[in-house]
Amino acid sequence: MRKFAILLAGVAASAMAHNPIVQTRFTTDPAPMVHGDTLYLYTGHDERGADFFWMQDWRVYSTTDMANWTDHGSPLAIEDFEWGDDRAWAPQCVERNGKFYFYVPLHSKLSGTMAIGVAVGDTPVGPFRDAIGRPLVDGSWDYIDPTVFVDNDGQAYLYWGNPEIYYVKLNDDMVSFDGDVMKVEQTVEGFGAPGPKMRVKGESYKDSYTEGPWFYRRGDKYYLLYAAGGVPEHIAYSMSDTPTGPWKYMGEIMPLCDTGSFTNHCGVADFKGQSYFFYHTGKLPQGGGFARSVAVEPFTYNADGTIPTILPTVEGAKAVMTFDPYRRVEAETMAFSSGVTSEPNAATGVYVSDIHDGDYVKVSNVDFKSGGTRTFGASVASALRGGRIEVRTDSIDGPLKATLNVPGTGGWEEWKYIETPVDAEILGVHDLYFVFKGRKGPKLFNFDYWTFK
Repeated sequence: MRKFAILLAGVAASAMAHNPIVQTRFTTDPAPMVHGDTLYLYTGHDERGADFFWMQDWRVYSTTDMANWTDHGSPLAIEDFEWGDDRAWAPQCVERNGKFYFYVPLHSKLSGTMAIGVAVGDTPVGPFRDAIGRPLVDGSWDYIDPTVFVDNDGQAYLYWGNPEIYYVKLNDDMVSFDGDVMKVEQTVEGFGAPGPKMRVKGESYKDSYTEGPWFYRRGDKYYLLYAAGGVPEHIAYSMSDTPTGPWKYMGEIMPLCDTGSFTNHCGVADFKGQSYFFYHTGKLPQGGGFARSVAVEPFTYNADGTIPTILPTVEGAKAVMTFDPYRRVEAETMAFSSGVTSEPNAATGVYVSDIHDGDYVKVSNVDFKSGGTRTFGASVASALRGGRIEVRTDSIDGPLKATLNVPGTGGWEEWKYIETPVDAEILGVHDLYFVFKGRKGPKLFNFDYWTFK
């Protein structure tokens, strides 16, 4: 996972740079879910150096302020499905009756094609387990990209497909359905073009459904957003008065842009009074069509309920609330980072790793209130030489507030909590930077959590 940092230096120096929202690894196919006062984001994961969509697991991130994201690691992988063996592609998770249902596509050993499975968990971050021990739907190469929605009357719908669009009405248990798989009739009026088998070679259509549906309801209208136009993909949408159509094509949302990726995949959520559009790009260093990264843009619906044109930005979403530093904060909670990655441990959980001289982590919109901060403490581990954490405000070379010296602790997961005095008073709201220093070249230490007192 080394080194995303160097080419990001110019972007990350800006206090407003929040896209892509995860810099510690490649993330794809964002699926937001709001639960309580937290927005959870379920993603796929591109492997570094891949030459195809060789994806092995799914990941979860969360935020309460839309600026700082906590990495919860990978609660679900191909290995959790005995019938699956490859291609952990675009997921979505939904809550019902206190359970969390995680719908995923992967290659089926049973049919030799793609299939859609469902896992269930007791919390938004898992652990998840295969709910039925077999695919929910199986037997076709275009069974990918599930999107799920529970309507106001309690009926749940599952849509999916590339290049066709399919759906079923799920039973109340969310892991079964009665009746047949239904195929949506694609028309010029509904999607900008007829279905793939009905398109006339050489004829120009205003648009065409490709893949990656995202289905939801707002007011009395139903929305189906999707990647469109073939390759390269843009994002378009259709609307309907019922959950199963007929659909009316409404136009493009995110047109073809310099995203660095020939695919796109979107998700939409309303959170703390604001609507957000999630998508992916190839904008991390060494990124591209098989190394994608999730980004987000705030937007406002038009007065008639239609969606405006949304363009990708570096700034992304602004914080909707301040961040409290006077508590234990997981080091893998961050607004932006440079150079580092994250690793899991069964005892410790997720922590920040691969720390080298000059790397840093930024936490946005931190409220130190009226001051009085005396100490900074952190849980760290180093098998060898250690290093130091410089605590700075507002930029990577901003005012130095504290320096924590990290010794060798006897192992990369031999954790030691260390405190150091805060040398300069911190008042009010600042972006907080942990700048890592030490010998140039080698890995220095790992970083689990921090707090101010």
